[in-house]
Amino acid sequence: MPDLPAHKSDQAYCLLSALEAGFVDVPLDYMIDTAAPGERANLPALAFLLRHSKTDEALVFDLGVRKDWQNLAPVYLERIEHMTFGVTVPADAADSLAKGGLAPTDIKYVCLSHIHFDHIGDTAPYTNATFLVGAHAREHIEHGYPKEERAMYCADLVPLDRTRFLDPAGWPALGPFPHAMDFFGDGSLYIVDAGDGHCPGHLNVLARTSPDGGWVFLAGDSAHDWRLLTGEANIPTHEVFGCAHRNKEEAALHMRRIRKLVETYPRVRVLLAHDVPWYEINKGGPGFWPGTIDSL
Repeated sequence: MPDLPAHKSDQAYCLLSALEAGFVDVPLDYMIDTAAPGERANLPALAFLLRHSKTDEALVFDLGVRKDWQNLAPVYLERIEHMTFGVTVPADAADSLAKGGLAPTDIKYVCLSHIHFDHIGDTAPYTNATFLVGAHAREHIEHGYPKEERAMYCADLVPLDRTRFLDPAGWPALGPFPHAMDFFGDGSLYIVDAGDGHCPGHLNVLARTSPDGGWVFLAGDSAHDWRLLTGEANIPTHEVFGCAHRNKEEAALHMRRIRKLVETYPRVRVLLAHDVPWYEINKGGPGFWPGTIDSL
């Protein structure tokens, strides 16, 4: 397994802040196989702001849920109802940025881990941003609603003229992950191919959070619950709702890689998009913008 790159003198890194971006109430037995029948969980849909330590360029990873989520494609609304999801958005990512004096127009990059509704948010206000999306999601957007009446995703999900569809095929290995790209070219932030186990074009981020060896791994929906990473639970196939992952075996393989990352590198903090334990401890605290999450 290739090592994570050692830090250099005057190493660039990223300042990391969490952003409130809505909640999704879900049947927990759709997420983990150890949940009791009827048990539910109200999951935060977290977004993250990363600011480059030298250039102050701002990248937002995921946008959570949009306030007007009722305007999703009709097929997606049918799925949300079928899945019995409850959706609330007291503040979206743009509201959370405003708490620290940033506007969506100040954001240079928006990286979407994948194109599920609780991650894509409302992309329209980010008029100066370049969007970073996994290449395997492209066809779902280009053939989206209303071009295709029964499409799950909207064709205007991202502005195509400002979107980079990232193909990881030629990216080198990084730590336990087969493909990752040094996004800024200075070792401060890597975009990691999470495979298509959860969803086509799933991306994660591994970013330095200090000049001396601290990291964060933003895992998106690689795992919906920490118990999947600790081995306390497994991925279920629900008798009504099916599986939360497109390919259960591929999703489990990527989880094992994340577990290997944590076991090998104690200074890597892993944060899930729906990180209930972290959120319950830190909600309203200094880890949320305009504060920052401390580096390990």
